[in-house]
Amino acid sequence: MTQNIRYAFILAAAVLMTSCGGYSSPTTPSSGNNDGTPVTIVAGAERLTTTAYSPNPLTISAGTMVTWTNRDSTTHSATSDSGAFSGNVAPNGQYSFTFQNKGTFTYHCSFHPNMVASVIVQ
Repeated sequence: MTQNIRYAFILAAAVLMTSCGGYSSPTTPSSGNNDGTPVTIVAGAERLTTTAYSPNPLTISAGTMVTWTNRDSTTHSATSDSGAFSGNVAPNGQYSFTFQNKGTFTYHCSFHPNMVASVIVQ
């Protein structure tokens, strides 16, 4: 009986350790779907930096539409650092942009400049 409890504890600890990581690896290239490849603006985003947009970074193929959805309670934006795109996203709202050119596009929230992310277009 004691060994079963020990085994259950070790298994639970292993599951918790693998699901609570803080590292966000780059995504594999996506060609999206009719609604666009999703990026979520997470709740409490204005207090965050590189984790305010999820996933970050996002890797896609040229010609892919990305759709940002705001799951926070305040308006945010997806504003390209280079001026390639910019859209305000109200709470529960969406903004979409199709990336035609290859490259790395860094962006931020114009209301909360600490919120930063990038889209890698292959």
